[in-house]
Amino acid sequence: MLTAANAPKYVFEGEIKRDIAYGELPSQKLDIYLPAQLSDASNALRLPVVVFFHGGRWTTGNKGQYEFVGMRLADLGYIAVIPNTRLYPQVKFPTFIEDSAQAIAWVDDNIADYQGSNDLFVLGHSSGAHMGAMVVANQAYLAAFDKTPDIINAFAGMAGPYDFEPEAPELKDMFGPPSNYPNMQVTTFIDGSEPPMLLIYTENDSTVHIRNLELLKAGIEKANGRVETIIYDSGGHTATVGAFSWANPSGLPVAADVDTFFRAHL
Repeated sequence: MLTAANAPKYVFEGEIKRDIAYGELPSQKLDIYLPAQLSDASNALRLPVVVFFHGGRWTTGNKGQYEFVGMRLADLGYIAVIPNTRLYPQVKFPTFIEDSAQAIAWVDDNIADYQGSNDLFVLGHSSGAHMGAMVVANQAYLAAFDKTPDIINAFAGMAGPYDFEPEAPELKDMFGPPSNYPNMQVTTFIDGSEPPMLLIYTENDSTVHIRNLELLKAGIEKANGRVETIIYDSGGHTATVGAFSWANPSGLPVAADVDTFFRAHL
């Protein structure tokens, strides 16, 4: 899916700033996608910003594989930021969440230099949705960088594993011991004060069970928080992020739906 999504049939007229450090470690770098309308250096335009966290089971993937997401978001009129974070087995939970928070804090501090506005959104797919949601829900992650989740206008997560107990050996090692499992479940930290959340899922997702969406939605509603859900009839686990590509093989309107949700919270 990623190879097809990044195929050169798509022409991006904006600009990509690559490998910008948001921390001191080699993995702590991000790419910034600037829309074409910012190409004029004298342009005083300020655009909303989306930070996207990719999936990969907290073990694989990198920002370069998701150029199609950055390009599509830029074409929708956002400045898109795609960070790398450290991954397992190099690190275990919660290090990759801490890196996610550090990247968001860097964006809040520095994106004005790239003509970004104060409107900041977080988007994630699969494990990336989990990481983004954890930063949004558990205030301690951004507090480590003297920030609060209030800097984030809204969050959208695609096929996120928000509330589960690890069963695979590597996941047990990554998130364990069992007494630590509540700390990696987004629902643990919901108190209703979170930025609005959009939870997206496809009914035939065989990788992440829909109970993750249902439990997080129920927790937010119980706390009188703000949540919306979109459940597509088909597509599978990767279809939601694949819908940002020029090919969009499943034909899902994910990019338009995310754009509509984010625009409602400008």
